[in-house]
Amino acid sequence: MADILLSEEVIDFVTERHLASLTIVTPRGRPHVTPVGFTWDNEKNLVRVITWAGSTKVKILQRSQTPLRAAICQVDGGRWITFEGNATVTADPKRCLEGTQRYAQRYSPPKDRGDDRRVIEIIVDKVLGRKT
Repeated sequence: MADILLSEEVIDFVTERHLASLTIVTPRGRPHVTPVGFTWDNEKNLVRVITWAGSTKVKILQRSQTPLRAAICQVDGGRWITFEGNATVTADPKRCLEGTQRYAQRYSPPKDRGDDRRVIEIIVDKVLGRKT
């Protein structure tokens, strides 16, 4: 795992209520881009995106035999940050619960999806950004 150290200012930025773009590079090399809410886990260098089983992003990740590259980019005026890493999707109830709870803290409680809930996890190995 890459050693990712974010300043307090950057951590504040990724906990403010902003949406972002999730880009997944498909096995054919094409980008799939969609707006999402996400959370940053500073201890695990992990981005989480809650979603549902029928979403295109989940289908792309499930069809792949290996983790796919993905990026989350949040923009607010001149400030922006991009997290890059390998993405996987899970239906594990504990991981889905953690993703949902973190999402509720940053945004608002999401609609209950029950067994349909999925969480995309991106293990971050690169961060780009600008704080102006």
